[in-house]
Amino acid sequence: MTLTLFIAVGALLALGFPVAFALILSAALAVAVGGRYPQLVVFKEMFTGIDSFPLMAVPFFIFAAELMSGGALTAVLLRFAAQFVGHLRGGLGYANVLSLTLFSGISGSALADAAGPGSMMVKMMDKAGYGRAYAAALTSATAIIGPIIPPSIIMIIYAMQDEQVSVGGLFMAGFVPGLLIALAMACVNWRVSKTRDYRSSDPRPSAREMLVNSVKALPALMLIVLILVGIRFGVFTPTEASVVAVFYALVCGKWIYRTLAWKALPAIAARASLLTASVLLVMAASAAFSWVLTVEGVPQALSQTIIGWQLSPWMFLLAVNVLLLLFGIFMEPLPGVMILVPILAPIAASLGIAPTHFAMVVIVNLTLGMITPPVGSLLFVTSVATRVPMNALLRELPPFLWAHLVVLVLLTFVPALSTWLPRTLGF
Repeated sequence: MTLTLFIAVGALLALGFPVAFALILSAALAVAVGGRYPQLVVFKEMFTGIDSFPLMAVPFFIFAAELMSGGALTAVLLRFAAQFVGHLRGGLGYANVLSLTLFSGISGSALADAAGPGSMMVKMMDKAGYGRAYAAALTSATAIIGPIIPPSIIMIIYAMQDEQVSVGGLFMAGFVPGLLIALAMACVNWRVSKTRDYRSSDPRPSAREMLVNSVKALPALMLIVLILVGIRFGVFTPTEASVVAVFYALVCGKWIYRTLAWKALPAIAARASLLTASVLLVMAASAAFSWVLTVEGVPQALSQTIIGWQLSPWMFLLAVNVLLLLFGIFMEPLPGVMILVPILAPIAASLGIAPTHFAMVVIVNLTLGMITPPVGSLLFVTSVATRVPMNALLRELPPFLWAHLVVLVLLTFVPALSTWLPRTLGF
């Protein structure tokens, strides 16, 4: 069954099957070859995999992000970010990084960030004389922050796979890594802008304009504060926080910014439903795939093998990074978390690695796979949204990939970057 499972999933992915269908079909084929279980067990495990109360947070956070986007939040945050750095050399590149970092605290999705504010920033940078391919590469590399700065869908899924961590603790742990990635992308932008002489012709806004833009952006920026403060002080759980976010987004769009029309709600709900369905389908497929691995004893055998190597904690983390980087090239982050975390997290704990530290290494590593070909979904979304050919985008990507690897090394070997904030706040 195990051999059939891996051969089937590899062949289906190579043939271009969507990840979810490749996982489902390979699990079904493995069960058929094994002959010990009825095919119905595949569908049972798929439903079991998404039968979870904490998972209700996913559709609500997605809906909140869509409401905020429909309520002109993107334009407000772009003006807010551009006013501070837009007049500098490479200023629109910095504005791109800053606006995507701010928006990541609302959407929780890299794909939404790239397709929304990211595509708008690419158009602005193109008109200002920046290379369109460079702007697209900067957007895709920075959009990775979306799943790392809370709220984050992948963190919710991770907490379901590892009982040693909480959603609230992971939310707090994502801040410093997310800001480090933003800083790394800004450094790359500084270097490229200096080399290519990307300058801005826009003057610095007046103090009055900056104040007006900041006041307009304040309600949108308060969403992330509301969520984290509410979770930290026990006002609501992460699942309840997602519902609060929906109501807050509705209030902001309809009555504060007054740009959200009632007639737009069905289309917004439809987009949120489609995105939610795609996430849940991948999760359900991953659950069936993981079940086959479990009944065949693969996690236990792999755990015993790794423990038998008697690796030090640092060598184990190094080996995990290599494994996840290779895994992320061919697999999306969500199935990666569901398949690998139940295997690797207990081993990390047995070696004395802090669960929150290990979680951030895994999440950042797997998320990096979204901008590594051939599967990198973020590259395809950015290419389509910005109309930049894939080969041109890939030529501009290497400096950003190296910067991401530097951040990953820092997160791996400096645990405090992941653990300090949640520990300080009592998680």
